[in-house]
Amino acid sequence: MARFPMPDWLNTMPKPIILATDEERILYAILLSRLNVEQGTGGPFGAALFNLETGELIESAVNRVVPESCSVAHAEMCAFANAQERIERFTLMSLGSVGIYSSCEPCAMCSGAIPWAGVKKLVYAAHRSDAESVGFDEGDKADQWEEKLRARGIDVIGGLCQQEAADVFKLYATVGGTVYNG
Repeated sequence: MARFPMPDWLNTMPKPIILATDEERILYAILLSRLNVEQGTGGPFGAALFNLETGELIESAVNRVVPESCSVAHAEMCAFANAQERIERFTLMSLGSVGIYSSCEPCAMCSGAIPWAGVKKLVYAAHRSDAESVGFDEGDKADQWEEKLRARGIDVIGGLCQQEAADVFKLYATVGGTVYNG
């Protein structure tokens, strides 16, 4: 049983998934966010953990804040928690070099969790301004947060496939999705 249950449609997606490039992996995270909106199973955010050497999907997750009535059930946090529970370790380092691919720039909570999760790379699509444009509050992050992650040995690539991810926020607003803030 996963710490954060994922929707049935996600649990039945074909596996294993091996994606070779950052663009393929971020498009997968964006697809998760879009399906979460289209299926009405949560907010417009998706995240996936990949082994950076093999390209194999380790864990995928979507935002479950509203369905789980849990403020920490962001896609990134769900991916971290579910993967760590599965491997029975508090860090992902035992899985080799792991990257997190997020459909949106991580909020204050998720960006804070990245170093402790044991990932070596963060790739995100939409910018915080895209999430905030439909009413989400992404919280206050440290100045130069990307540089601080890099100083910890975490590679950061932002804005990859940004428009595709921003379109999911527009869809979420169009369907009247619940906007929740702290």
